[in-house]
Amino acid sequence: MTVVDVREYLDHDEWEIAFDLLADLHTGWRPPTAWWDLLVDSAELMWLPDAAAWCQWGRWESIHGTVRAELRLLSPTEGGRRTPIPGKGILRPLWNLGRCTAAGDSDLLVARVWVESAPALPPGATGSVRLGPLSPALWRHLQPGMTITMHEGRPAVGTATMIEVSIAR
Repeated sequence: MTVVDVREYLDHDEWEIAFDLLADLHTGWRPPTAWWDLLVDSAELMWLPDAAAWCQWGRWESIHGTVRAELRLLSPTEGGRRTPIPGKGILRPLWNLGRCTAAGDSDLLVARVWVESAPALPPGATGSVRLGPLSPALWRHLQPGMTITMHEGRPAVGTATMIEVSIAR
């Protein structure tokens, strides 16, 4: 897609299509926060709350960086969740990145979960997710291929294999 394509949609009053194209242009570059602010405002003016939420997530990633993973949830029979993970960054589970406290216990860190390309991730399913760590700097050591575990208490309820980690410095 090019600017000409977006303008053509705008010329034909296809505002939502033009918006979707602009909101997906973040691949391969980190847009400035002003870019996302304009998209959030536009989504709100068009009464598109899900699109506004996505643009707020994109704004956060522009500031802090991107963490993408393939998340495998355990089934309820394996001790996993009984309800789906909501897709819009609402859930804030704990993650074991392999760090330990001074006492030798697992040092669990908080990160929001955004399910990519689906409204939710059902129990026992696998899907691509974006993680929004509360303390992004503590996630810098992760590399594609590394696996971390998701907790909502004891024991783990899922595992995530890193796809992309590009934490801002």
